[in-house]
Amino acid sequence: MKNRVRTLHPAWFAFGITFLTLIATAGYRSAPSVLIIPLEQAFGWSRDSISLAISINVLLFGLTAPFAAALMERFGIRKVVMTALTTVGTGALATIWMTKPWHLVALWGVVVGIGTGSMALVFAASVANRWFIKRKGIVVGALTAATATGQLIFLPTFARIATHHGWKSVSITVAVAAFVMVPLIFIFLKERPSAIGIKPYGASDDWNEPAHIKRNAAKEAINSLFEGTKHRDFWLLVGSFFVCGLSTSGLIGTHFIPAAHDHGLPETTAASLLALIGVFDVIGTIFSGYLTDRIDPKKLLFCYYFFRGLSLFLLPSILFSTIHASTLVFVIFYGLDWVATVPPTVVLCRTVLGPERGTVIYGWVFAAHQIGGSIAVYAAALAHTHFGNYALSFYITGILCVITSYFVLQIGKKENVRA
Repeated sequence: MKNRVRTLHPAWFAFGITFLTLIATAGYRSAPSVLIIPLEQAFGWSRDSISLAISINVLLFGLTAPFAAALMERFGIRKVVMTALTTVGTGALATIWMTKPWHLVALWGVVVGIGTGSMALVFAASVANRWFIKRKGIVVGALTAATATGQLIFLPTFARIATHHGWKSVSITVAVAAFVMVPLIFIFLKERPSAIGIKPYGASDDWNEPAHIKRNAAKEAINSLFEGTKHRDFWLLVGSFFVCGLSTSGLIGTHFIPAAHDHGLPETTAASLLALIGVFDVIGTIFSGYLTDRIDPKKLLFCYYFFRGLSLFLLPSILFSTIHASTLVFVIFYGLDWVATVPPTVVLCRTVLGPERGTVIYGWVFAAHQIGGSIAVYAAALAHTHFGNYALSFYITGILCVITSYFVLQIGKKENVRA
């Protein structure tokens, strides 16, 4: 009897190219916090006018997601992602010619916001749902961590480039990273397992591929939203992820570097600290994916939101007043919790309208995440303009996280479909 040679399942190749793509696109997602101070110095624009463009970027990043998920089902992941990467690269490159705040809003806010929103976590969820039956939690966790890995790679680099070569060099770097990924996606990413005659990783012998959705993408997204709103769990997931976005990409992701700069830290040092958050984010998110495959997702979300709230509440009163050791404690603790919420949230989204529409539902839940982030970006900038610091923003967000930790435990407790 011949020994069978064990080969790596093609699902892991799909995972790898997706991971690289998300790292590349994370570059522009991490650029705003690095560019706030350079743009202030280069153009004399106010922090809240710059933050308005970031706020719109974050908002559109989220609102595009549910439609992108439906487009991926109708036209294919590869076409949507290649178009999105081209859009991101074009928008990033065009910013080098901007001269007015509204140019920043149009390019950085609208064009790049739509482009990045067509990929990111929706892309990760789509690949995980198509290619994996087993290990889905850890795969989503690892793909989510790709954003943090990109943050780790790009943030210190962007800070040094902006310091030594000007902010335009950052835009050019981001554009190149996006354009390079387009041919890689075309060549190496297959649409789904059946395209190469195999089953997803971990599929049983009697597994059958779900029917492909061929309806209008926009109609599919709107119908899923309408049906989702009849479920109590949908609103609990929307509310919790709203607070998640408020407390991560909106507040810390955008304003940590300016806040640290206000307390005397050089931009490069502050960017390195935010990148260090990315290091522990990778560890925390992958471990969260591992735990999601084994522990009740609601209990995980409770822990994540509760301890995130405590860390944010302590940040202005303790950490920034003793910027050295205590700041590192915050970076490690907060980093482990940064996007650990994603794997359990993705899994819970599949229970609202069933697995076949889990990605579209997650797209709407993710839209709420970005609405929260968008509000935090602009509101924190306004608070800084009026009060001269970010303390109030940290306190309010910390309290909201603790409140959210209670509500996530209510998911799935009752029959929640309204007639």
